[in-house]
Amino acid sequence: MTGLSRAELKAMSPADLERLESVLEQVVAERESGKVPWRCLRPGCDGQPHPGRMGRHARADQVEPDGDDWDNWLCLAGRGWGKTRTGAEWAIEQARHHGDKSRGALVGRTAADVRDTMIEGESGILAVAPATFRPVYNPSKRLLTYPNGAMQYAYASAEPEALRGPQHHYAWADELAAWKYLQYTWDMLKMGLRLGTHPRVVVTTTPRPLPLVKELVKSDRARISKGTTYDNLDNLAETFKRTVLDKYEGTTLGRQELNAEILEDLPGALVARQLIEQGRVDYDDMPELVAIAVAMDPAGTGTGDETGLMAAGYGVDGHHYVLEDASRQATPDVACRAAYALMERHGASVIVVEDNGGKDWIELGLKRVWQDMHPNDTTPAPIRRVNASQGKKLRAQPVAMLYEQHKVHHVGVFAELEDQLTTWIPEEDPQSPDRLDALVHVIVHHSRRELLATKVAKPSELSRRPGRGPAVHPALAARQRATARGRARTTSS
Repeated sequence: MTGLSRAELKAMSPADLERLESVLEQVVAERESGKVPWRCLRPGCDGQPHPGRMGRHARADQVEPDGDDWDNWLCLAGRGWGKTRTGAEWAIEQARHHGDKSRGALVGRTAADVRDTMIEGESGILAVAPATFRPVYNPSKRLLTYPNGAMQYAYASAEPEALRGPQHHYAWADELAAWKYLQYTWDMLKMGLRLGTHPRVVVTTTPRPLPLVKELVKSDRARISKGTTYDNLDNLAETFKRTVLDKYEGTTLGRQELNAEILEDLPGALVARQLIEQGRVDYDDMPELVAIAVAMDPAGTGTGDETGLMAAGYGVDGHHYVLEDASRQATPDVACRAAYALMERHGASVIVVEDNGGKDWIELGLKRVWQDMHPNDTTPAPIRRVNASQGKKLRAQPVAMLYEQHKVHHVGVFAELEDQLTTWIPEEDPQSPDRLDALVHVIVHHSRRELLATKVAKPSELSRRPGRGPAVHPALAARQRATARGRARTTSS
């Protein structure tokens, strides 16, 4: 079973024998659980057990394309199709193929996504690698090392500069359409793919109509596997079917997230995706900001709903800049603490909440958490209210007009927020999404601040520079410089 002679076993150290025993135990456990090799050569295989493959394995569309005439393999599929498993199995096979000292890149949306999904997730590399070829993960070095000496390094799209310099034989790019600095990160990754005779990339993502995605799809050096959530329905949990399929099936967002359709601008949607693309900027291109605020919108009552958490700034040019979407599923206490953490990250001065009697608990929760975080500070919690007397659509319309006037800019890519902006059709669903609501709150807050400044201007604080708009408050400017220095240190490390 081990392929080792008695003499070789006798010559092994106690530590080596212990590792061998552990691997053998894992091999036995895998066989007892029904785990089988992933790749199946049966033409048109649907992934269901059959003679020779009596466990879960790859469908035909999850197997690497034949031939040597492609550079990018795009797996454009809906949620639950098996994108992570496909990418992980491909990365493991590349490590086996390229061998000792080879280098692979694992690139995800954030460092947490790479760690929690691509490496340690239920369908990640550590979970699906066979016991005899399972890598050792060193989180501090962002490094996976395989038994044959192959190495894979983890990178995040939020830190594209980390890809400047390192060289790789291949790369796995997960959820590419959700990368924050999409084009720049992709360029840095491709420039580093210069080892070996034919560097390649597998892209596993739910597609969105972004320029880079469309460019890759049109390339004659790309091979494309398309699929929907329904292709893998037999392997998905019943709770997923109840909470996700029941909620999104038949909706516009469901066409994108479940059916993997690349949706262009939709009639009736709040904002056209083209307007977002035209207004997108990088961090370094953003002007000085007059004010920064965080908005919080609570999760609805539906299963899987999120608390909207949005940070945005108001620039000296009179434009709005979306800095971060930190929305998440969370308990009220965790959400309040996340709001203050978001405020700290961006040097924001206030947290904006909806002025609605049914949501007074938000303000109460924020005040309680503030007191808990600052037990010896008598300063009141930095909370501001926005009026909620109008309906969802009426409140959102002025924000949509600002997009049309090219006065709202996304600093990077915020995939989930942009999906809500471009797929929410008020006539179809009067309940607006939480991320969108938080964005509306913070932009309305800044817009009213501007209106007040023009009515009751205080020359010492709100004097206008010729042709540039309101002046930056000295304390805010200092925070912005500190934030920029911190970002520069992060990207250069």
